[in-house]
Amino acid sequence: MSIAMTRPLTVTLVDDYDVVLTGLAHMFDQYRDRIVVSEIDANAALEDSIDIVLYDSFAQPESDQHEIAGLVANPRARHVVVYTWNFQQELVDAALEQGVHGYLAKTLSAEDLVAALEDVARGEVVVSAAQRRAPSADGLDWPGRTDGITDREAEILALITQGKSNAEVAKLTYLSPNTVKTHIRSVYRKIGVESRTQAVLWGVANGFQPDHHRIDHWLGGP
Repeated sequence: MSIAMTRPLTVTLVDDYDVVLTGLAHMFDQYRDRIVVSEIDANAALEDSIDIVLYDSFAQPESDQHEIAGLVANPRARHVVVYTWNFQQELVDAALEQGVHGYLAKTLSAEDLVAALEDVARGEVVVSAAQRRAPSADGLDWPGRTDGITDREAEILALITQGKSNAEVAKLTYLSPNTVKTHIRSVYRKIGVESRTQAVLWGVANGFQPDHHRIDHWLGGP
């Protein structure tokens, strides 16, 4: 039987993209008696300790583990949870070795996500079951969604806008080079461009450029 929490959990959301964080924050709208989103702007001063730092992996370099390790080392974070599409075993194992307390799928419903975070706060290490790629949970958002760009296509365009090569995108997303090329062609068609340079310019103009200051703040930067 699940033990009831005596107070709402304080959860901070970390990602470089405002639209991603805003969508994630809205996932908790119906659970404000159980989850308090402390901030979605890490540029603001934060004095109190946080029950859970929820690290959204959208277009973030999960595979190098640097950012995850930095969050785990932050004394203000009681628990760190990775929120992701990628469940390659080496990623899961590396994150757990870094000391994360949860590795949760973006396919979880809001209700299941809240329950998993509560389990983490009780001291459990929670890892979602590995599964085939499935659509993101209802309510999540990402750059380009209103233009018909899928969540995975948006992540690839964000990485391209960051200057990543196709090979780097494939490595970061654990997709084959051919699959990456297929997604890129689909994005080009949807946004009406014919070249990588045009796609990057479109990405910069439409919210695909990250605000690295947000995560840098949590890693001890200004």
